[in-house]
Amino acid sequence: MPTALITGATAGIGAAFARRLAADGFSLVLVARDEKRLTSSAESLRLRYGVEVEVLPADLAAEEGLTAVEARLREGVDLLVNNAGFGHPGAFLDVPVADELRMLKVHCEAVLRLTLAALPGMRERDRGAVVNVASVAAFFTRGTYSASKAWVVNFSESIASELTGTRVRVMALCPGFVRTEFHDRASMDVSGIPRFLWLSADDVVDEAMRDLARGRRVSIPDIRYKAIVGVGRLIPRGLAGEVSRRLGRR
Repeated sequence: MPTALITGATAGIGAAFARRLAADGFSLVLVARDEKRLTSSAESLRLRYGVEVEVLPADLAAEEGLTAVEARLREGVDLLVNNAGFGHPGAFLDVPVADELRMLKVHCEAVLRLTLAALPGMRERDRGAVVNVASVAAFFTRGTYSASKAWVVNFSESIASELTGTRVRVMALCPGFVRTEFHDRASMDVSGIPRFLWLSADDVVDEAMRDLARGRRVSIPDIRYKAIVGVGRLIPRGLAGEVSRRLGRR
């Protein structure tokens, strides 16, 4: 039975990955900060899907948490989903530097270190995959969040290129607005986001898994967001950034 490790696994896209992979017969290792919520999620998945579920409470912004997850990955997994992440409600100059550094720790350092912990074993077995959850924001300019997600996309594509000729895959997943707890936790006002732009986490994961099976290096779920990214690449970056700023948080 294959094993998948998912960070940020108790809500949103991470929880959707857990449901989908459990339904596909994966044993799961769930990583999140909230041990009580992790335990509850694990029990629900065991009862519903009859799979083995291990819980690993860890804060990926802390060295102790990162080290613990690295150690578990070195024991061997077949799929790593780097999903943990968060956003800030304020503009760059209004956010404390400690909060910005914490974001970079989770979005960039954790993704790099956990990917590096998982890949040697996958390459040795010549099978396995890493999905790094980025965002459509990676293709636009809006503060540290979009910058960090742009790094995730570039990193994922670079590593995927290095693994050409193997059966190990690395893919960046770049969803748009998804109905999750993400915006509420960041105290973001998203009332101005048109209803038609919202996606469900389960649909995002289903398309991600299809793209991973096809060998895609970047997955942009939904035709609407594929079009938005395509148009964004054709207009001046300054204009694209201004549109992104106005459309997003207030």
